[in-house]
Amino acid sequence: MTNSQPNNPLHGITLKMILEDLVAQVGWEEMGRQINIRCFTHDPSIPSSLKFLRRTPWAREKVEALYLEKIVRRK
Repeated sequence: MTNSQPNNPLHGITLKMILEDLVAQVGWEEMGRQINIRCFTHDPSIPSSLKFLRRTPWAREKVEALYLEKIVRRK
């Protein structure tokens, strides 16, 4: 079986993995500065952020874009 999304850098990466990696790399404060959403700026946690991002597509897209930016910088 071939990989169905060979050019998708997010393929196989869960939203939880993305959040955990971003928190480890930049922290909640910087994430809140770059993406001004309440789940990052007021009492942030992985579970509350996951709940919000799973039901808010525009916010999830911004988080994924930030993650991809951090991946590109790492390489």
